[in-house]
Amino acid sequence: MTISKELLDILACPKCKGDIHLNPTNDGLICDACRLMYPIKDDIPVMLIDEAIHL
Repeated sequence: MTISKELLDILACPKCKGDIHLNPTNDGLICDACRLMYPIKDDIPVMLIDEAIHL
């Protein structure tokens, strides 16, 4: 199961409130402005700044 388009439309980066998008492997959400990736675990996006991976 992947993240639905409707969910992606309402999700925003918790740090800068900017747009996010799926990475090519569909296992994380990327904020280009902050250069962070929020992981997706068990089909649930982990939108915590402390859990984000620096790119």
